[in-house]
Amino acid sequence: MNSERQDPIDRRAARHAALGDPARLRIVDLLTLGDLSPSEIRVALGMPANLVTHHLNTLEAVGMVSRSRSEADKRRSYVRLSPTALDGLIPGVVEHAERVVFVCTANSARSQLAAALWKQQSAIPAASGGTHPSPRIDDGAVAAAERHHLALTDARPRALSEIITPNDFVVTVCDNAHEELGVTGNLHWSIPDPVRIGTAAAFDTTYAELQRRISDLAPRLAAS
Repeated sequence: MNSERQDPIDRRAARHAALGDPARLRIVDLLTLGDLSPSEIRVALGMPANLVTHHLNTLEAVGMVSRSRSEADKRRSYVRLSPTALDGLIPGVVEHAERVVFVCTANSARSQLAAALWKQQSAIPAASGGTHPSPRIDDGAVAAAERHHLALTDARPRALSEIITPNDFVVTVCDNAHEELGVTGNLHWSIPDPVRIGTAAAFDTTYAELQRRISDLAPRLAAS
């Protein structure tokens, strides 16, 4: 198999398949720290030489490792992790956007926190809106923002219809808004409403979930 001529998706699939064997995954783990000879790999894994050869051949076929002769003992070879071995195992940029708009029903907590978090992690502009906006930001959201050093002091709930444009990348962060909007949204994150519970712990859980998802999305969204 020529890994250089494969479609990127096929190449990723082949590498994931190669790493699906625990022994090959352990070999890659070892090689992230330094180069090893096949015999050193055999000792480290307690594995017969023929199995080590099989696993190295599989990893080499998908472009994850390479072998070179020792400059000292020409009978000896060393295995090294290819510089691009781990490229593509985590998805790269998947979308482009002029602006990201986070949406929940009331625009009083989740979508406000999401927009504030986004502005910390990406240069792509962000806004938030609600399908049925509340008169004000929920006190629990304001308190959570203060605990996590986010600025919500000047924010106010706004109707999605007032702010949305055709080029916005829309992320719904509540099930009600998602099901009301249908295909309008680009992504949906099913995040429970902390306002219903009302505790600081509930808002902190929402913050942590939004932070995790935004950290995953931000590197994969490119500016239009």
